[in-house]
Amino acid sequence: MTDAKSSIVVLDQVSATSPARTQTLSSEGVLDALKMILTDAPLNDVLHSVALLIEAHSEGLLCTIYLLDEDGLRLRFAAGPKLPDAYRVATDGVYIGPEVGSCGAAAYLRKPVYVADVLTHPHFANFRDLLVQAGLRAVWSSPIISNDGKVLGTFGMYNREVRLPSPAEMQLIDYAGRIAGIAIERDRSKSALTLAFQKIKKSETELREIVDVIPQTIIVLNPDGKAIYANRVALEYTGLSLDVVRADDFRARILHPDDVQRLREERHKALSGAIPFENEQRALGKDGKYRWFLIQYNPLLDEGGKVIRWYATGTDIDDRKRAEDRMRNETVALREEIVRSAMFEEIVGSSEALRRVLEQVSRVAPTDSTVLIQGETGTGKELIARAIHNRSKRANRAFIRVNCAAIPPSLIASELFGHEKGSFTGALQRRLGRFESADGGTIFLDEVGELPPETQVALLRVLQEREFERVGGNQTISIDVRVLAATNRDLGAAVADGAFRRDLFYRLNVFPIQLPVLRDRIDDIPLLVEYLVDRYAKKAGKRIRSISKDTLSLFRSYDWPGNIRELQNVVERAVILCDGETFCVDPSWLTPVAPRPAASAVPLVEDLAEREKVMIENALRESGGLISGPTGAAAKLRLPRQTLESKIRKLGIDRHRLNPS
Repeated sequence: MTDAKSSIVVLDQVSATSPARTQTLSSEGVLDALKMILTDAPLNDVLHSVALLIEAHSEGLLCTIYLLDEDGLRLRFAAGPKLPDAYRVATDGVYIGPEVGSCGAAAYLRKPVYVADVLTHPHFANFRDLLVQAGLRAVWSSPIISNDGKVLGTFGMYNREVRLPSPAEMQLIDYAGRIAGIAIERDRSKSALTLAFQKIKKSETELREIVDVIPQTIIVLNPDGKAIYANRVALEYTGLSLDVVRADDFRARILHPDDVQRLREERHKALSGAIPFENEQRALGKDGKYRWFLIQYNPLLDEGGKVIRWYATGTDIDDRKRAEDRMRNETVALREEIVRSAMFEEIVGSSEALRRVLEQVSRVAPTDSTVLIQGETGTGKELIARAIHNRSKRANRAFIRVNCAAIPPSLIASELFGHEKGSFTGALQRRLGRFESADGGTIFLDEVGELPPETQVALLRVLQEREFERVGGNQTISIDVRVLAATNRDLGAAVADGAFRRDLFYRLNVFPIQLPVLRDRIDDIPLLVEYLVDRYAKKAGKRIRSISKDTLSLFRSYDWPGNIRELQNVVERAVILCDGETFCVDPSWLTPVAPRPAASAVPLVEDLAEREKVMIENALRESGGLISGPTGAAAKLRLPRQTLESKIRKLGIDRHRLNPS
């Protein structure tokens, strides 16, 4: 609203803070002011800095900041670097009101008040002479309001010209008010906190009553850091009595063994001073499980600045730490996935065999059922597993892939289930396994048929109970993970031979999917070749417009023992060697393989098994019947100990008979 007679303008907050053009404060100046606030500089120094920051923006502008008394009736001068002393004295303690200058009116009306000319305005009768002496004609004020809507004071800007503020100047006033408001609220919060501590200090009984009702673990320490009191929440969590908490070995009893030494050094150094500090630690609960807590230590000082007590407040951050670990592991898994990125971004083909598989995928994907994907090497088992995950309700969580055949048998349990520090040589710290990384998502166990017997038992427990323990640990960990498994082995035959657990096979084989080999997808070969040629041509920077008919005929007639993986390798090689715009391959690369009589397979298997048995017996004879160790048979054959023991059982070898002694 505007009073033409008095040249005063009162604006709503919206219009005062929505200028037509933008003007920003100096980043360095703002940072200096905020730094002063964060380092608890005196309030007057902070407000003085804010006023100087605004004055530096326009020549001739003068700024002032007033604080409203707690009774909400008077304004007290707080800052005004360039205002005359006489004006400061005259305005300090002035009552607020709708007709008291601009600052008094702004505080009363809770809105900006802009006076274009103090000489013609009746509300400046008491201050007009002082303003004229200083050469000031226009006064623009805005209230400083807290987050909860209380008026904290006012910010005023003085100009030597008769005019109203520009939109940019209105914005400067708003910026200044906000920064000043932050400083004032922080100072009052600090004062209130100091007053609260003073009251608590007067009565130990009152302190304990307050501490007991706070829903956090709180332990009171003497200046040396020894516990002298614990609140009800802390005692209930640990299940200990107050006498036990006061004992010298209290910390060793509740802290995780891996944290004791680290925390001892950190606390000893921090407790020697009088500055608040914090740390993160794992504390043992009465349920036998460790949880992560953020412990914040705040000192209570006497008049001389000496520490009287330390108050250690614990905030449960176990869920946050687990989420951080899971996110860290998901990031590692994603990085690995990008590095090894599969050759196909989508499933290519329209053959009847492939359509049957995709129909199975669409049916099982929305469920949480375990899926066993079987097929020859190179048929795209991982691609199908990823398709199931992407179409499931877990699609926005992690997809963790583990190649069971690529991990040494001695490390597979640690890789899947994690390990505790010191559980084996080289275990320098606790490590989360792939199952924990996949919590809430999907884990894909590729080549699951290669798992050693002891790991099969652990996997069976995960499938049945949805829980496991880390290697070297005794804490049961519950997880929510969907399991997808794949293998190119005949698990039914492995079960019959005793190489794979029957009960585990049944748990994995809830929903089997058999992938067709490429030779059964002849109709898909043209589409696959076209897709791969386009992919590798772009990668090589070549332009290939057509595919030779002879090449397609050759591809159709070839047996493709390596399936799609072999096809992509052949296409990539041909694209590299291609000099024209027509794709073709050397026929010598793809020599059709005549089908072998089925009867010849049995003697070949028996012959291989007999040769393997002879090799193992010779190695056992040379090592004196020893399996492990640097001179054992496993080292001679370059096989893991568990694998050799499994083969010895499978082939019925009596190693004691081969010991010459």
